[in-house]
Amino acid sequence: MAKTVVLGVTGSIAAFRAAELASALRKERIDCRVVMSRWARQFVGELTFTTLTGKPVITDDNLGDLADRPEHLALGDEADLFLVAPATANAIGKMAHGIADDIVSTTYLSVTCPVLVAPAMNVRMWEHAVVRENIALLRKRGVKVIEPDEGILACGDYGKGRLAATETILAAVRELL
Repeated sequence: MAKTVVLGVTGSIAAFRAAELASALRKERIDCRVVMSRWARQFVGELTFTTLTGKPVITDDNLGDLADRPEHLALGDEADLFLVAPATANAIGKMAHGIADDIVSTTYLSVTCPVLVAPAMNVRMWEHAVVRENIALLRKRGVKVIEPDEGILACGDYGKGRLAATETILAAVRELL
């Protein structure tokens, strides 16, 4: 039976790289279900992920058939791994403090499987004390965090904050599955 990764995509310029990740998961014969925040949809469209995964994308505007079971609970039931990539500072803060105001954060609270977070943000945000505390809190709760890569960021700054390489994320997925 194929493993299922629920991929939470949040609002970062790195969201386009989540499409590459979804494609790589499918090539590994891992079932990939995508949940997207409304901000992620500003960077990349749902159709991209639907095409790459062969599955409908779940958003706050498209919660599926709620008559049977709320989508975030159904996804929580089938997930072998919940992966948030890219994980913005906002998403990390919501996860650390139990704020469930979108499909990604609500799904996080509904899963009982391992959780993997791949942050992507500006270096100053990554180094901010609040983000560091939120990351530490998530780690304390058992969430696995893939450190972001260092390099030139989308804004032109240099530093740690780039979404980790797809192969690095895939290696962590394989290990957790």
